[in-house]
Amino acid sequence: MTTPRIHAPAPTPLRHLIAGAILALLALLATATLAGCGRSADAAEYEQSAVPTRALPEIVGQETAVLTAAPNVPAPITRTHATKVIVELETVEKTMRLADGVDYTFWTFGGNVPGSFIRVREGDLVEFTMKNHAHSTVPHNIDLHAVTGPGGGAAATLTLPGGASTFSFRALNPGLYVYHCAVSPVPMHIANGMYGLILVEPKEGMPKVDKEFYVMQSEFYAKPGAAGTPHTLDMEKGAAEQPTYVVFNGSVGALTGDKAPQVKVGESVRLFVGNGGPNLSSSFHVIGEVFDNVYGEGGSTINQRNVQTTLIPAGGATIVEFRAEVPGNLVMVDHAIFRAFNKGALGMIKVTGEANDNVFAQIKGMMLAEH
Repeated sequence: MTTPRIHAPAPTPLRHLIAGAILALLALLATATLAGCGRSADAAEYEQSAVPTRALPEIVGQETAVLTAAPNVPAPITRTHATKVIVELETVEKTMRLADGVDYTFWTFGGNVPGSFIRVREGDLVEFTMKNHAHSTVPHNIDLHAVTGPGGGAAATLTLPGGASTFSFRALNPGLYVYHCAVSPVPMHIANGMYGLILVEPKEGMPKVDKEFYVMQSEFYAKPGAAGTPHTLDMEKGAAEQPTYVVFNGSVGALTGDKAPQVKVGESVRLFVGNGGPNLSSSFHVIGEVFDNVYGEGGSTINQRNVQTTLIPAGGATIVEFRAEVPGNLVMVDHAIFRAFNKGALGMIKVTGEANDNVFAQIKGMMLAEH
């Protein structure tokens, strides 16, 4: 009788083993995905918490906003409730000094460049009335970056010369925001000086400091008028991003000499710094200081400490804080340095008080004049 032959199974090729492993991994991933579907409620809760849904606080009473011209800032808000805040701002076209020997036809919010500083509290209901002076040559409006709503209020505030427009908005997001005119052509209105800052204080308030100041950088594209007439906007230079002047607070030297802000040794300082553009980013730096705290891009929380230079985009803002440790002139510049020393982006903060040789002392060398 013939004994049957038993054949051993052939070895499984390596490629089959790899394919099997891949299939097993895919099955495991599919199981995990199905298990995740069972936690959809948790996932939904996470997604909702990532972007808050705000419960609007009750509005109690009303008040009229105090508006200030740069470098001054309205006093901090001390109330602990949301209220209706009445803001009235007029657009005015006027001739003012841009640089020594150079007058310019500015378009302004509130008669100054930058426009008036507005300070409200998170949760406030802001009733905003914009007036356009009867002598204006064109319509104006306002786009406030703090507004949640169409155009930041631009469509609702389109106002002819001699007219007025009113709209309301809730100050939902705390932070420091730019506002500007947004009538076409938008670059023309911004380049002529129509920008400013609005601060929405967090409902819990901001940490106390001794001094607060308002600084806003922008550039001007100026061309001479006929003899005896002011300079006006050169749209070709603007489109080419070739500014004639880059300045703080609307003109060359606006923050120097007897116009420089003053603080004392030991005082804490907060700068609300905006950039109206319309084109250039700012490399904001204070010579002789380090920013202890920076609220990047105008947000409501400190996101960096011990910073030398902070970037501010066109149409953006930042808040910086430091303590004045020694006397002298602190020099504010755009550290794109030709702008500071050749085009005007330079200002000062004068610090007075007793010297502190433990912090700074000149040991030996030539005594140079300060910046």
